[in-house]
Amino acid sequence: MSSSRGSRTTVRTLAATAAVGVAVLLAAPSAHADDSYVPPEPTIDLTVLSPVCDGDVPYLEYAVDVTGTENNTVTITWQNPSGDDIVQSGLPLSGRVIWPGAVVGPDGRGADWPGWRLEGGEWVVGDEFDWVRPSVEVLFEVNPETVVTVDYPPSSPNCATNPPGEEDPPPAQQVSNPGTTTSSDAPGLAETGATVGLYAAIAAGLAVVGAAILLLTRRTRKS
Repeated sequence: MSSSRGSRTTVRTLAATAAVGVAVLLAAPSAHADDSYVPPEPTIDLTVLSPVCDGDVPYLEYAVDVTGTENNTVTITWQNPSGDDIVQSGLPLSGRVIWPGAVVGPDGRGADWPGWRLEGGEWVVGDEFDWVRPSVEVLFEVNPETVVTVDYPPSSPNCATNPPGEEDPPPAQQVSNPGTTTSSDAPGLAETGATVGLYAAIAAGLAVVGAAILLLTRRTRKS
């Protein structure tokens, strides 16, 4: 009689253990989801990118939209394919910058232009800024970053981006690499090998408990 009661007590204990194991198994995915959440990576988009002429001075107007970062300034790098880059750092996320090689005179209007030099009172084609026209690659860095190709702004009847009376000089350098924009992967949940191993261990343990319960139940009935 005491043997039968002992067997029943053992069965109840194993059943309680199995119930606890099932509860742990059901709760595990929820805890894993909280621990393995992958936040979205920072992104950058150029919402404004316009070469403009204002007062016979070439400018690049821009606006940067970023997510996933607290940085609030941008570094603009004009990439020289054969020499030193021109770096403009600590800039606001929107605004405009003067084109490298352009000079504003005392009257606020253009006094010098990239691709030209003044010799003996005459404008001559060629200077150290030939590489910024007719197009140039520009890197925008906020963390993340993006590279784009921009065209030198053309002259118009109301605004000249060349010396007075001069036409565009022949191209000294063609830049043809397309711009690329960083993108972020969508946020998601990642299963790890450790988590899969945990599930397997719990499942194996429950299987052993179940087999023990079945065996003891049969023995109890026989006794």
